[in-house]
Amino acid sequence: MTSEVLTIHSKTPELRKISEVAEALRKGAVILYPTDTGFTLGCELANKEAIGRIRAIRRLPEEKAMTFLCGSLSNLSEFAKVSNTAYRTIKRLIPGPYTFVLPASKQVPKFAWDPKRKTAGIRVPDHILSQLLLKELDGPIISISAKMPESVTINDPEELIKKFVPFVDVAVRSDSYNFLGESTVLDMTTDEFRLMRHGAGISKVLEYVDIENP
Repeated sequence: MTSEVLTIHSKTPELRKISEVAEALRKGAVILYPTDTGFTLGCELANKEAIGRIRAIRRLPEEKAMTFLCGSLSNLSEFAKVSNTAYRTIKRLIPGPYTFVLPASKQVPKFAWDPKRKTAGIRVPDHILSQLLLKELDGPIISISAKMPESVTINDPEELIKKFVPFVDVAVRSDSYNFLGESTVLDMTTDEFRLMRHGAGISKVLEYVDIENP
C-alpha cells in the first residue's frame, strides 16, 4: 500500500490539507492522525469496511466497541442517549481527554457499538486539528489508539508514523505535539457514573463527579 504522509501545522492547520484528509475519509480511507490524547487510527463512523481494517490492524475482536470523536456536545447527543445528569457533567468536562461510555443511539451503526451493552465510547477532543477535521467531514471519526498488537509502546512520533504507514491510506504528522496520555473513561449508562479508566484530566473529573478514585 502506498500511503500519503501529510504534515499539518499544529497551531494554524492548513485548511487545504484538512480538506484533503476529509475527502480521503469520505472515500473510505483509514488514517493515522494526532489528537489530544495521542496518535489514533481513524475512519468514518459509518464505514464498516474501514472499521474492519482498523480491527485487523489492532487485532481487535468484533465485539469490541469503537470509540469515536464528535465536535461538540450537541453532536454527541445525536449519537448517544444522554441523561440530564450526564449532560450537565459532560458539558463541564468537554472538550478534553475524556471518553464517555453511553447508550448508543440509532445513528451509531451496530458494527461500531458493544453488542452486549449497546453502548459506544464518545469523545470531544481539545485539539484544533481534530476539531477542524470533524468540522470539514461533518461527521464523527473513529478514534482508536495507535498501538501495535504486540503491545510495544512507541513514544517517538516519527517512528510510530513509520510503523503504521504500511497499514493506512493517509498519515498525518505535525510540527509539534502535546499529548496528554490516555483518556479518562467514564461509564455514564446510568446516573451512577463509574470510572472505567484513570487517565488524563482525572483531577477535573473528580471535581465534578461523585465517584470513588480507584
